[in-house]
Amino acid sequence: MTTITSLIAIIGTLIVALLVSIWLPGIERKFVQARIQQRVGPPISSAGIMAPLKFFFKETIKPNSPMPKLYNALPIVSFLSVLFILLILMPQLYVFAAFTSIIAIVGLLKIEEVIYMFMGSLSKSVMSLKMPFPDIVKGAKHPDTHRSYLEELSSLRAYRLIAFGSFPLYIALFVPVAMSRSIYLSGIVAYQQVHGPILFTLAGVLGAIVFFIGYMILLNEYPFAILKTKADVIEGPLMEYAAKYRAYVYITRGFLMFVLASIFTTLFLGIPPNLFSWTILVTIAVALIFPILMAIMSAFSPIFTYKQFYPTVAGVSVIGILAILASFL
Repeated sequence: MTTITSLIAIIGTLIVALLVSIWLPGIERKFVQARIQQRVGPPISSAGIMAPLKFFFKETIKPNSPMPKLYNALPIVSFLSVLFILLILMPQLYVFAAFTSIIAIVGLLKIEEVIYMFMGSLSKSVMSLKMPFPDIVKGAKHPDTHRSYLEELSSLRAYRLIAFGSFPLYIALFVPVAMSRSIYLSGIVAYQQVHGPILFTLAGVLGAIVFFIGYMILLNEYPFAILKTKADVIEGPLMEYAAKYRAYVYITRGFLMFVLASIFTTLFLGIPPNLFSWTILVTIAVALIFPILMAIMSAFSPIFTYKQFYPTVAGVSVIGILAILASFL
């Protein structure tokens, strides 16, 4: 494959990923959540297309933050980290072996998680504007006393997500590594071309279950939505974003849904995203199925507090460890 052909394949795959991803949030809300709740629901284009478009035309305001430019740049950094993951998954880039590995994917996913902490710590007001009175969550009202802002609670939740909540997803990523004995995507894909998809093994089935739970946790979807609790007023670390920066938040979430599905098809089916192959349809199919399953599980699940969240994550992590052990049998 020539350099020009590879470049066309990479750009084409990115375009397809973006086009599919903008519909995924709408499919989740319209065809599943609305049907389960027996309501009409929003148009399918509302969440992924119309909402970002609306926010792009709103007035950009300067947030009340100690570092407003960095604060507003964080959604863009989040999108770029997810974009780089998709690039790593493309077979045209497997020649750069050091960068196309599980370690690189884990690192970029961690960047996406850490950004939530920065979002919460850099936002110091409610709804982007200074209030005529201090935003006090706890502590005395003396002027020299340390005060905590609502967004700081989100930073603490983001820290818990990074330190503990995302374990299932990262453990699941290493099930294909254990089976193929390779941390490189090219080796994992080549192994499945010879031995068949890892998904169709005991370790693969257990790993897929753990991966899906991790998928929901990373997307902060109920019942694992610890970043967006009612105690944080609206949306936790995301609530201060407005105008085009909020549009980036909407776009990134849909794009992350597609990229996580691409990670699954690459690691568990041996099918990397490639525009020049019919297998791109498998990636798109998984990207459509995962939000539907997530919406069904969210609709019939209670909202977890920490008392339910920690044991569930621990139990799922144990299943992931069993999947890795099963891969050596």
